[in-house]
Amino acid sequence: MKTMLHLAMENKKKLEMIYQSKSGGLSQRIVRILQIKEEQVVAYCYSRRQVRTFRLDNILAVHPAEKLRRQGA
Repeated sequence: MKTMLHLAMENKKKLEMIYQSKSGGLSQRIVRILQIKEEQVVAYCYSRRQVRTFRLDNILAVHPAEKLRRQGA
């Protein structure tokens, strides 16, 4: 997972992340990684529209964010 986080940060790519809060709640986020620390990731969260800090051990899944495609008529 750390490799994907580093690649996304280097290439400025959005990721879709499943995250578990310390209270146990689950959330699905679209983020852009800004900084990777030893136990945390600093990222811009498009859901909250602000920079957030996420604990690495609470990130359950991460993958490249899919671009929405418009279907023509």
